[in-house]
Amino acid sequence: MSEQTVSKQKSWWVALFLSIFLGFFGIDRFYIGRTRSGIVKLVTLGIFGVWWLSDIILIASDYRKDAKGQPLKH
Repeated sequence: MSEQTVSKQKSWWVALFLSIFLGFFGIDRFYIGRTRSGIVKLVTLGIFGVWWLSDIILIASDYRKDAKGQPLKH
């Protein structure tokens, strides 16, 4: 496999930290590779907190995956 096809797993801890402290700005979405939804979350400020809270719950419960469908690494 070439280096381009192998992607590094994103850290669950980093994603959770970013979601809690910078989630209103969509930084957690940018980190896991979901750029489009990160932009929407940034513009709407996490849809006034609802989307922000749901992302914290999804990441904490280990349900959220990165943009390539890989689970976040613990």
